[in-house]
Amino acid sequence: MLEVSIIGLDIAKNVFHAHGADASGRALFSRKIVRGKLLEFFAGHQRCTVALEACGGAHHWGRELTRLGYEVKLIPPAYVKPFVKRNKNDAADAEAICEAAQRPSMRFVAIKSEEQQASSLVFRTRDLLVRQRTQLINAIRGHLTEYGWVAPKGPSHVAMLGDLLEDEMA
Repeated sequence: MLEVSIIGLDIAKNVFHAHGADASGRALFSRKIVRGKLLEFFAGHQRCTVALEACGGAHHWGRELTRLGYEVKLIPPAYVKPFVKRNKNDAADAEAICEAAQRPSMRFVAIKSEEQQASSLVFRTRDLLVRQRTQLINAIRGHLTEYGWVAPKGPSHVAMLGDLLEDEMA
């Protein structure tokens, strides 16, 4: 029996798909795995390289599989896409990930620590808040312009619009 040298893992919310290949790239298995059984599957499997597309949950699973003794490689999605041979589905994606990871010139992404992910989360959340605040201020300015109330751009001038409304109501 040939040994699995690499597993391409397509992760999702509930059902993952694993595609195993030997050192020559020949497919040895392709199977669905539910989320709750993923670590059990890998705990009972021989240690090898596991490749995943670098996405939101990939860093978590990368850390978990590394703890089990696997070598984990994350590939940017743009580098996997050219390897999808047929209809896009979980099995085809897992196979494409496996094939892409076997390329000698493939570039990989480092697995982020929980601290790095938390820091990134804070940054992205703040960025979203600032963008939404800007959208809301611009919407209010636009609506009030319809009534002849105009204020300069920027969050520091929102109070001016409030004062205009209070003066009008009085």
